[in-house]
Amino acid sequence: MSEKEGEKEEKAQEEEEFLLPRDVLLSAGLHIGSRIKLKEMEQFIYKARPDGLFVLDLKKTDERIRIAAKFLARFEPSKIVVVSARMYGHEPVRKFCEVVGATPIVGRFIPGSFTNPQFPGHIEADVVLVTDPRADEQAVREASKIGIPVVALCGTDNSLSNIDLAIPVNNKGRRALAVVYWLLARQILRERGDIAPDEDIPLTIDDFETKIEE
Repeated sequence: MSEKEGEKEEKAQEEEEFLLPRDVLLSAGLHIGSRIKLKEMEQFIYKARPDGLFVLDLKKTDERIRIAAKFLARFEPSKIVVVSARMYGHEPVRKFCEVVGATPIVGRFIPGSFTNPQFPGHIEADVVLVTDPRADEQAVREASKIGIPVVALCGTDNSLSNIDLAIPVNNKGRRALAVVYWLLARQILRERGDIAPDEDIPLTIDDFETKIEE
């Protein structure tokens, strides 16, 4: 085997390690963090760029998406509640819930949604997935208070307090959020056996992307 062929094979093997080709993940900016790094997130950081921006380790992002999908696939779909106060997360969350059968809460999270059974909009959740633990702090706090496990998309500047399972990813970028929610949806359906291990979902990543400027 020539050196060029060897490099080609090595690259192919590397691509197989990811749920999507590495180039797709990079172009969507899944690895982009912020200039703030909290100690709890250090384990997921690959490096710091010369401009001070922290970069997430895509292998760990991919690994956590798989773990989260396996975990979420165990729950009754309607009892999975997905939260996003962030505008760029609204459409990805809606589409994710449409595909998976989960319950979306986009926009403002009304206090008592999890903890007050008398509230007309009360929701019974078995697990909660949040787009940003800071923006979705109320949902995280309420879920934690009554013992509901919390899965969260976490940037380099997020605290892991009250988070049971963190997915290290750019949780502020429009394209990044579309990709990560699309990947989670596809992987959950694969874990459930609803689609084949190499099959895609009917919606595209573009379908998951928010079209409104924040």
